[in-house]
Amino acid sequence: MSNSILTIDMITRKALEILENSLVLTRTVNRQYDDSFAVEGAKIGSTLRIRLPDRALVTDGAALQVQDDNEQYTTLTVSSQKHIGVNFTTAELTMQLDDFAERVLKPRISQLASSIDADVANSFKYIGNSVGTPGTTPATSLVLLQAQQKLNENAAVMQPRYATVNPAANAALIEGMKGLFNPVSAISKQFKNGMFGEGILGYDELNMSQSIKQFTTGSRAGTVTVSTTVTTEGSTSIVLTGLSTTTIKAGDVFTIANVYAVNPQTRESTGSLYQFVALADVTASTTATVTVPAMYSASQALATVDALPVSGAAVTFLGAASTQYPQNLIYHRDAISFATADLLLPQGVDMASRQVHNGISLRVVRQYDINNDRLPCRIDVLYGYSVIRPQMAVRLWG
Repeated sequence: MSNSILTIDMITRKALEILENSLVLTRTVNRQYDDSFAVEGAKIGSTLRIRLPDRALVTDGAALQVQDDNEQYTTLTVSSQKHIGVNFTTAELTMQLDDFAERVLKPRISQLASSIDADVANSFKYIGNSVGTPGTTPATSLVLLQAQQKLNENAAVMQPRYATVNPAANAALIEGMKGLFNPVSAISKQFKNGMFGEGILGYDELNMSQSIKQFTTGSRAGTVTVSTTVTTEGSTSIVLTGLSTTTIKAGDVFTIANVYAVNPQTRESTGSLYQFVALADVTASTTATVTVPAMYSASQALATVDALPVSGAAVTFLGAASTQYPQNLIYHRDAISFATADLLLPQGVDMASRQVHNGISLRVVRQYDINNDRLPCRIDVLYGYSVIRPQMAVRLWG
């Protein structure tokens, strides 16, 4: 009896299954699939527009006060195409699918998944909310609960919430929390595989990823203050002064004296200074204009702070200057959006297939190379990501 031959669709479905199972951070964020390019094929640079929830002010009394719709949009650019190249022969196509996956697909697909996760881990650069002590590996339940506090103060939906930490934080947290009154099944899982698992301290999952990023802060030397009072609602820049020749890096977090965060539902101060994040690199000489997320005072529907920054207010940066810190991530699923689009299926090749599952589109193409008598194959994903609701995410500094 002759062996059955693996088809390209079987291989593509298996490759997609392995990719999805290998993803850590990307698996737990909002995944949107755009099928509008399914016929012609998507290109790098294509954009998706994502609508954000409307926010309005509550009015006291019987008199009607109608407010205009205040819907916000953000754009996600499909900007990354990653692939893994692999050769598989006609003889290998006669193997059992599981054997083929173990020997040919898994070693390569896991690297593709890690590369995608590493891209999405750069989301920290758009998130100001921070907990933990820079330079200290988180090792207690307190930092995880403080992150929950930040999410609650920002009116994040309770579920699903996730934490993705690097190997050092994973080891320290499990060691530091081993004496807590946990369910027997959770303790058993931690003991057996050194991982947290599900349903810990209000998180749907606490995961470990080797793709968590290290962030090097800017050199930002000097006694820094606000140079110019911010007077415009929705402003996205702050002028700082007191800097020597120095840098502020995209991802640097700082607070400003007497500028407190507000709960977006009640618009009342949380009692914690608002944590601004620099969205672009700046090289400063005495003064610097820093790009930040839009600021709105407590009287506005889109309120983020209780009052806009004023001239002379002291500025304090998080972490030491020019120092590297791990950026573990804690987030509600809808804080970060990941989208894939269909790549073109070429004609006139040996084999080609495209499959979609759970918001991920993957393409496999194999072609005969007559010059070298080989059958090279490529496995591609075209994707983009965006931090669409940064207030629903927190950086856990290590």
